[in-house]
Amino acid sequence: MNSTRIYLDNSATTPLRAEVAAAMHDSLESANYNPSSLHAEGRRARTALEDARERAAAVLGAARNEIIFTSGGTESDNLAILGALAAAPPGAHMVTSAIEHHAVLATAEQLRARGIETTVLPVGSDGMAATADLADALRPSTILASIMYANNEVGTIQPIAELAAIATARKVLFHSDAVQAPSWLPIDVRGLGVDMLSLSAHKFGGPKGIGLLYLRRGAPLASVLHGGGQEFARRPGTQNVAGAVGLAVALELAARERAEASARVAALRGRLETEIIVKIPDARINAHGAPRIPSISSVSFAGTESAALLIALDLAGVAASAGSACTSGALEASHVLGAMGLEERWQRGAIRFSLGRTTTPAEIDRLLDVLPAIVAAQRRPFEKDLAGDG
Repeated sequence: MNSTRIYLDNSATTPLRAEVAAAMHDSLESANYNPSSLHAEGRRARTALEDARERAAAVLGAARNEIIFTSGGTESDNLAILGALAAAPPGAHMVTSAIEHHAVLATAEQLRARGIETTVLPVGSDGMAATADLADALRPSTILASIMYANNEVGTIQPIAELAAIATARKVLFHSDAVQAPSWLPIDVRGLGVDMLSLSAHKFGGPKGIGLLYLRRGAPLASVLHGGGQEFARRPGTQNVAGAVGLAVALELAARERAEASARVAALRGRLETEIIVKIPDARINAHGAPRIPSISSVSFAGTESAALLIALDLAGVAASAGSACTSGALEASHVLGAMGLEERWQRGAIRFSLGRTTTPAEIDRLLDVLPAIVAAQRRPFEKDLAGDG
């Protein structure tokens, strides 16, 4: 068996790019000081930090003072939601969708205990939220709507510009978790019309432990941490300068390579999905036909269990996921597939293959060579159980 492993879990994390590592190494060598210090070393760190902020802002079409560096997507989502609703009285209202990352859904749940009411918008069987549902959900007491740009499990792309316009017309703040988007979708915060937008560097070739929150100038947001006045008094704490430098470089590279990478990866995913349907009976592509980022393929195999499939794939040299990496340790039922109305037999055997910038045609060929036998082997115990029941 070929000992070279195939990494198809890029939605969980992407490999650190060599260009990013080199830039971070240079920053650690020359600017690994506290950017709040007034001495020459501190000023050098401040210069590196603000250069990274300027570069990230340029990619997003934002102003430099609209970029708040955080520790990643989860913190950015939490800061956006908790900060926007920090002074909201009981009975205030927010809207989100049923397929959000747990960083959004769990934060909304925490706010319910404080008396903040939440409407969770449904999605169709294609994983798409309807703009009319958002319009109907907004109330005079609605302060915030938070809807993701691209879903991390099935890849669906929500119509963020249309949704944000509906919220803005009703004077409701609009936040979007865009963590999965930078490598595949253009992000122009002005064009999208969002008030806040979350990113995490390790999803697009950058390091872990650094992210950002875009905050439109003038949009109200309270700090949810207490300490110093860093990051425009929105996120206290000594900044991760090397991480910010890595994020900026990774974001620039993602934007520069987006068109070519998207077309190439979309072709690979198209071949993967076509061959799966041809070679493996009782398989389905989740959210097929909906607009999706090109990297994610959520496939369900009836008569199997996700955990067993993942173990068999891992033994065959393929790294994949059952869905959101943040819950894969427990392999909980996917709230995304549940929200889409999938029957249990499809939910239980769901696998997410998430391709990346470095995925090759040969790797897709190898996966297609081993996958039919793996699925067939996992189905045999189910078939025996059914025969015994008869």
